[in-house]
Amino acid sequence: MNCGEPHDTDCSEVLSEVWLFLDQECDVKRKELLQKHLEECHPCLEQYGIEEHLKMLLARKCGGEHAPETLKERLRARIHETLAQHGAVEVRSTTIKVVEE
Repeated sequence: MNCGEPHDTDCSEVLSEVWLFLDQECDVKRKELLQKHLEECHPCLEQYGIEEHLKMLLARKCGGEHAPETLKERLRARIHETLAQHGAVEVRSTTIKVVEE
């Protein structure tokens, strides 16, 4: 996705990292860059809002259940594989958290 406006960071790059931003798993510099883009770009901010709402809904509906460790390991491996195939952002570690309210 690209809104057509010039930004320091491409819209597709921001949206590919929106869950890292939501989970506060970005370093400070990256967080500031993503925040700046979201403040400038209405389409990305709108998509961020949808993702944020989805995260809250998932936490509310699934917050009490804990995924088995084997599932978490398979998810981590699949995420790394997918990112490597698409030449996406470098992943140093993947943390899967169960958010409880």
